Amino acid sequence: QVQLVESGGGLGEAGGSLRLSCVASGSIFSINDMGWYRQAPGNQRELVAIITSSGSTTYADSVKGRFIISRDNAKNAVYLQMNSLKPEDTAVYYCKAHVKVLPRGTYSFLYWGQGTQVTVSS
Repeated sequence: QVQLVESGGGLGEAGGSLRLSCVASGSIFSINDMGWYRQAPGNQRELVAIITSSGSTTYADSVKGRFIISRDNAKNAVYLQMNSLKPEDTAVYYCKAHVKVLPRGTYSFLYWGQGTQVTVSS
């Protein structure tokens, strides 16, 4: 089993910053892509940013230039630095990881965290 635990959400102000963290633990052989998604009330879950094991990144147009995704492979962690926050960034943010599981990494699965609420006031 693999667990993803997010932290760092909360209340932010427009123009301010928040930093989200997600740490994976359990039967991990290696982790391929890691990413952040978000879901606002009444909306579908959408991609925010993803990062590959080699550090290549992809961002949604709505967050380009404002958010930065990074990872620490030694800690099985991924981070999302959110700058220049806007009220429309308000959502539940979910971490996702594509994990190869022990013992030999033969099989891989997608795992999601439980989500962390981010609320941005105007």
